[in-house]
Amino acid sequence: MPLTDTAIRAVKPAEKPQKLFAGNGLFLFAAPSGIKSWRLKYRFQGKEKFLSLGQYPQTSLKEAREHCADARKNLSGGIAPSAEKEVKARSAQILFEGVAREWHENNKAAWSKNYAEDVLERIERNILTP
Repeated sequence: MPLTDTAIRAVKPAEKPQKLFAGNGLFLFAAPSGIKSWRLKYRFQGKEKFLSLGQYPQTSLKEAREHCADARKNLSGGIAPSAEKEVKARSAQILFEGVAREWHENNKAAWSKNYAEDVLERIERNILTP
């Protein structure tokens, strides 16, 4: 029986995590805390991996299936879905770093030299360093 939105809404928190399978490696993971999240189970280069696709209800069943289809398309092309997610996260980090450095450059004229150096050092140490 295929997974439906009604069945998903009916899932209540249990003592142990629950998995409701939607097919093609896609499943809804219902944690004991009550949080429901979409996950994709796949194999890449002989290893079993999981990819989080979003939380329910913010990500609907239809959207989760679309994400799953996109990830499967990448897999068939030899690209790991998690690698694509990492590239997006890294590009967001690069964008943030550029904005932070531009902000510092625009404001350092109003600051003392020591304070400007201190702010830049703190940004690099506490925000930009992984």
